[in-house]
Formats: sequence, structure tokens, C-alpha cells
Amino acid sequence: MNINNIKTCVLSAILALSMSSCLDKYPEDSIRMDEAVNTVEDVDKLVIGIYDSFMSSALYSGNLTILPDLQADFVFCVKGYSNAYGDIYRWKDIKATNTDIEAVYADLYGVINRCNFLLDNLDKVRANTNSDKLLYKLEQYEGEARFARALAYSELIKCFCKAYDNDEQAAGELGVVLTQHYHGNEIQKRASLKESYEFVLADLDKAAEYLKVGDDFTGSLYNEIYFNEYTCHALRARVSLYMHKYDDAIKYASKVIGSKYYTLEKASSNTYSNQVNDYKYIWTYGDSREAIWKVGFTINSYGGALGTIFDNFNYVTYRPDYVPETWVINSFDNNDLRAAAIFTTRVTGYEHGLQWPLLSKYFGDATFLNNNILHVHQPMVFRLSEMYLVRAEAYAMKQDYTKAGKDITTLRTARYSSYGGNTSLSESNAMTIIEGERVKELYMEGFRLNDLKRWHKGFERKITDQPAANFVQSDLKVEKDDAFFVWPIPQHELESPGSQIEPNESNK
Repeated sequence: MNINNIKTCVLSAILALSMSSCLDKYPEDSIRMDEAVNTVEDVDKLVIGIYDSFMSSALYSGNLTILPDLQADFVFCVKGYSNAYGDIYRWKDIKATNTDIEAVYADLYGVINRCNFLLDNLDKVRANTNSDKLLYKLEQYEGEARFARALAYSELIKCFCKAYDNDEQAAGELGVVLTQHYHGNEIQKRASLKESYEFVLADLDKAAEYLKVGDDFTGSLYNEIYFNEYTCHALRARVSLYMHKYDDAIKYASKVIGSKYYTLEKASSNTYSNQVNDYKYIWTYGDSREAIWKVGFTINSYGGALGTIFDNFNYVTYRPDYVPETWVINSFDNNDLRAAAIFTTRVTGYEHGLQWPLLSKYFGDATFLNNNILHVHQPMVFRLSEMYLVRAEAYAMKQDYTKAGKDITTLRTARYSSYGGNTSLSESNAMTIIEGERVKELYMEGFRLNDLKRWHKGFERKITDQPAANFVQSDLKVEKDDAFFVWPIPQHELESPGSQIEPNESNK
């Protein structure tokens, strides 16, 4: 069975002209694939296709990771840059026809379509299966499909919906188009934000049940490229924080942290190599004991080159499109070894000869560099450090500043050359410290825009204190709750036949 015969929404000029929806499944002349899914082996191939779909350069190895941080206040645009993602960076130039945003929308619904297709065919395959071992496999496959669908929907909600402030508010806000079946006549209409998140949580409940790690399991789960129970808990913790469900955020982050399957990498240790410390090893080799789930790349099968716009090395010179903003660089304490691990000061190849700390965490994993493949890093979608940050913020919002401080202390102890004492948090400083820690720990990993949106904060870019000849003049002040914190729904979705999809404010 050819996985590629599943029709996902491929963005192109032809698609834009035809106004075909990303929610469409079959071209009119295609062979219905439900006739070809009859065995457990067939379902296994569908699962492989789901995992493969996350390799898309529109998702974690590209747009979905880069664009939210690029759009906010994390980088300067270098004079002479290639105009890569320029309209996103300029903020007000974002249109409903932006192909990079369209690609995120399309490929996330592509994941969902694959998951729905698998789930719609499971009962038929179960009815034809007598082996308990194979029936157990089918449960596992269902769990993987439900988790993948929940993850894709959570990202759509994050990008294309407003912040979830409370249940009452969310019940009146637009969510996403929810599709439960590949075959069906579901109306292309947006559910509420509350309903959208409830759909994600329901999938996660089922997924965690089917992907449960047995009490007798003695292996390791870190650096996994497949979903399991703790992947479900990690997403549940993240989503619960976004929903302001702080007890649940604490509960599920604690499940991951307390499992002991994952370990924070110490920036002062050299367990793996004498050449780089354990924290830098994450970004040098794409392996880590704190990785809960990563997109599995090989040199023969990988996604986008995530680091291109930050280094753009051509074996002779570096010509980055974007470099870290001064305030980000200066936010790292002198004892914080993360800065040396993710920034490298270089002289660029531009005529103005800019010398600047470039973001090097995505310069490329060693395996790829050894095969002359630049700027490819295996995306680590969930790391243990995020769980500490989730739990710390949830504790702080519940005014348990002692426990919140302990989580920040644990993280800093792992990342600093030395960190004495405890982090003292109070009502007056807790969120300032936690917000700053998220900047340093999750820099350019796709969290910033949504963090500002859910905190209802604006931002300001200033380059007046930098050499004007080196940077594009792009001073920008964005007020909280600006319409462009929520991406526009792609225009072709609004105009596709039969669509009842409502636009966002950023569409107008």
C-alpha cells in the first residue's frame, strides 16, 4: 500500500487557484483506500505515514518552530538578508495568502487526515483479527493516531486561535474545524475554543490508556521517536497550562518528572564527550536524556534545515538572515552555560562585516554535518526542561512560590556552572523570573508568540542602539492582544466550496 496515495493538502499555485480545502480528502478520480486497509500490517504502514508526516519542513523542522519566535521580539533582521519570512517578521505584512502560514495549516490537517483515516479503518481490521497479540498492537496504533491528532490540533489552536482565559470566555471564542472521520460529511465550520481543547483532551485520555508503559518496564524512554504514555502526559501538561488549568498542569508535568525516565542535561558535565558538555551535546548531536519525543531523522530521510536562516553557512562565509536580539543575549547570567552552548560569535560575510553572536543550536547535528548536510537538527518537540517550566508557572499561578522556586532552582542548577542556594520567588517577581527562564531555555523553539498571547503582553523591537548599517530598520511596537498574535485562516479555506469557516481578525 502506498502511503503517499492519501491525499493531504499540498499547497501550490494550482491549489490556490482551485480553492481546494485542506480538509478535502480524495480527488475525484482516486481509488478509495478503505478497500486496501484490511490487516494489521496495513495499519502499521499507516502509522509509519503519520510519523513521517511530522518531518515536513512546514512543521517542527521549519515554519511551526521558526515563525512564532521570528514574528515576536527574539531576533534582528540583518541588512542584506534574503527576505526569508520577511512578511512574518514585519508583522503587519502578514496576509491570509501567506504560503508559509498556509503550509503549517495544511500539513497539520494533513496529519489529522491521516489519523482519521487510520481510526476509521480500525474496527474493520479488528473484526478480521483473532490474535490477542495483534489486537494489542491495534490498540497501540490507535493510541499513536489519537496522540498525533491531539498534537496537530493543539498546534492549530495555538497558532490560529485566541488565548484560553477561562471556560466561559473560551466557549464564546472561535476554535478550529474539528474532523473526527476521514469518511463523512462534517461541516467545515469552526468549533468553539473550549470545544476544540476538549477534543484534544479526549484524544489524550484515550492515547494515554493505549500507550501505557507497564509497571514492569525496565528500559529507557528518553530520546524516543515514537509516542508513549509520557509523551501524552507532556502534551497534557502543556495544554493544561495554556488552558489555565493549573492543577492539571502540575499533575501531568509531575507524572513526567517523577517517572525518572528523563534527566536534565548538566551543562557542567561531560558524560557523553570530552569535546562538548552534556547540555551542548543536545544541539551538537540531536540526542538527549531529557528528550521526551523528537522527530526521528536519518541522513536518508529528514525534514527541513531548521538552522539555515540563523547561519546560512556555505562552507566559506556566514550570511544569517536573522541574529539574536541584544536583550536576549544579555538575559543570560555569567554562570549560565546555555549561552555558550547555543550562541557562537562569528564575522559574517556581508559587506558591512557584521560580527555577532549567531544562533548555533541549529547549525546541524553531527551525523548530518559528517554527510555534508548543513543546518539539519532533529526537532525535540518535548523536553524535560519544559515540564519544569510548566510546573513552575502553574505553581506560581497558584501562589505556591516555594515549589515554583524549587523547579526553577532545579533547572538552573543543571544549566549553570554553579548555582548556590534556592531561587526565591514571590508574588512580585515570580512571573518575571519564570518568563525570563522560558526565554533562555526555549529560545527559538516556537513558544514565544503564544506565550505573549496567553500572558496578554505586547512587545517592542528596538535597534536604535545598534549600528544602523548592519540591520534593517525594523523598530516595532506591538500592543497586547494585537490581531496578529492570531494567524489568519488561509484564504483558500474561507473560499473553498461549502466552507462555513469564519475568519480571524487578522484576516480583515
